[in-house]
Formats: sequence, C-alpha cells, structure tokens
Amino acid sequence: MATTKQRLALSIIDFLTTSLTDGTLTEEDRDSIDVATTCISESFKVDPTDSTPKDTQSLLQIYSVYEKLKSKAPGASTTSAPAVPAAPPAPTEAQKAEAESLKSQGNAAMAQKDFSKAISLYSQALALVPGNPIFLSNRAAAYSASKDHTSAKADAEAAVAADPKYTKAWSRLGLARFALGDAKGSMEAYSKGIEHEGNGGSEAMKKGFETAKKRVAELEGEGEDEDEDDEMTDRGAPGMGAGGMPDLSALAGMFGGGGAGGAGGGMPDLSSIMSNPMFASMAQNLMSNPDMMNNLMSNPRIRDMANQFGAGGAGAGAGAGGEGGRGAGSGMPDLSSLMSDPSIAEMARNMMGGAGRGAGRGAGQ
Repeated sequence: MATTKQRLALSIIDFLTTSLTDGTLTEEDRDSIDVATTCISESFKVDPTDSTPKDTQSLLQIYSVYEKLKSKAPGASTTSAPAVPAAPPAPTEAQKAEAESLKSQGNAAMAQKDFSKAISLYSQALALVPGNPIFLSNRAAAYSASKDHTSAKADAEAAVAADPKYTKAWSRLGLARFALGDAKGSMEAYSKGIEHEGNGGSEAMKKGFETAKKRVAELEGEGEDEDEDDEMTDRGAPGMGAGGMPDLSALAGMFGGGGAGGAGGGMPDLSSIMSNPMFASMAQNLMSNPDMMNNLMSNPRIRDMANQFGAGGAGAGAGAGGEGGRGAGSGMPDLSSLMSDPSIAEMARNMMGGAGRGAGRGAGQ
C-alpha cells in the first residue's frame, strides 16, 4: 500500500500530466514533463500507470480548498508580518488617582526644597502613568533646582514632545538649556512657549526669552572682540610700534622732533597729539589717576621736559651736547633716548592702560 508521500508524488505526476491535456502547458513542454514524471516515479518508487485507485480529489482541488480556508482565517496573511511590541496597558482609574496623589506630594516636597524627595515622588507617578507631560515637567523643575540640568533638559524635551501646548514644559526647557550654556537653544524654547501661550506670552516667558537673547548677543560680541584683538595684535594698534610699544618716531614727530607734526618754534602740535588714539588714552588715564601723574612728574627727565614746554621752547639752541638728551637745535628732548629709560617706558605702558604689555613680554620669552 502506498504511503502518504508516495500518494503525494502520484498526485504531482497527475497534476503535471493533466496540465498537458487541459491546455495549461503546450506540446513543446511535453519532453520536460516526461523527464519530470520519470524522475519523480523513480525517486519515490511509484508507477503512474498502476491501476491502484487514486485519491478522489486532484492536487489542484486540494490546494484550492486550502486557499479558501486560509483566506477565511482571522488575521490571515500571505507574508508573515514583523512582531509589533504590544502597547502597555492603559493605566486604570485607581492608578491615575494614585499618580495624582504622588504628584501632589512631590509639589509639597518642592515647596519645602526637598528636591531629591520630589524627584522620587514624581518618578513614582511616572511609573504609574508613563509619559505624562505634567509629571515630566515637574520632575524637570526638581532636577533644575538640584542643579542636574542635563536630566532637567531630557525631561523637559520629553514633556514638550508629549504635549507641545503645555507651556510650562517649554519654560523649563528654556531654563535647562540656558543653564547648560545653550543660550540660542534657550531662546528657541522660550519662543515656542510664547507662541503656544498666545497674546504675546506671559511676563515670565518673555523675561526668560529676553535674558537668553541678551546672552546670545553678549556671546556674539565677545567673539567679535576676540577677532579684533587678534587683528590688532597682528598688525599693531594705531600709534603703536613693534611688540605693542609706543611708536617713538610718531611721538617725536608730534613733539617737534623733526616730524611734520611739530609746530613752529619746536613746540608740539597739540591737536595732532590728541587726535591720536594712543595719546588720547594716555591723557585720559593721567586725568583719572592722580598717583600716576605724581609718579610721572617725580622723574627728573620728565620734569625737565615739562619745564621746556612751559618755557615755550626758550631753551632752543642750548647745544647738541646739552644734558638730559636734548635734541640738536630744537630745544626739545630726544624722545628716543627718553623712552629708552626703563622706568619711563613702563610708565608709558601704564598710561596706555597696559596695551601691548602682554605682547611685548611674550615676544621676549
């Protein structure tokens, strides 16, 4: 007696042979079908010409019944869909009530500044009602109060994702970002809060936005100042020499030391002097610091130069070999020699507010 697999093999041979006679296959396919039936017969040790009664239903009929039954089965699909994780069950009314109670206890702990207890209570509430934007926002506030701004930012971002219209979450996100140094991100959060509040936003939200906006402007200004400082260091400030030191040739020219800026009679051209930013800064520092003026005038060489200015150049022609380093025939001091005095050079730097001191010293190290 034929086994189940042998009967299936005979059904397959019958299906192939019938496909030739019912027009499913053409005469051109006959040779291929003959080869296939011979192979199946030999492999399963069956004889298609055997007069043993065959199954009452053909393979095609059996498969048609199978397809009909499969299509009627609930959730039937020809392809296996990937498994989707089941959504967590919705919290019961009792769980919601318990979560609200925990939230109230957390608020009380916040009022008592017991931030760690508040965080614990809000976390318990979230375990009962996951993703609740109010619980998340409240816990973000507790994290911020305990200086854990990174956790506060994460909770606030989760809260606004759960409910973008819950404006307190935007405010707490703005605070957390600002505390983490992200002033621009803080501005964006406060801006969203103002947008969802409507009517121009609350005073607290607008104040947070303006604070963040001011900080952004300060940071941008600091960046520009650093760029300017680098540029000034590279090319030197107006009236400055190499390494940030005063430009002695310009100084000598303005004080009548042979430059075009000198007025007649060897007197300094004061309008040229005060139009130079370097000397304007020196004058301002002197006027605001009486001690600096006293120290300056206690230096014999500076006092000698001041006396010559007061004499209106009367000392002109005192001779090239005159004491104190005076310029030949000008009645004015030789400023290059004057500035070679270390104490005077240091005072000059002080009068300029320390400009170039770091650059000059750094260059010599």
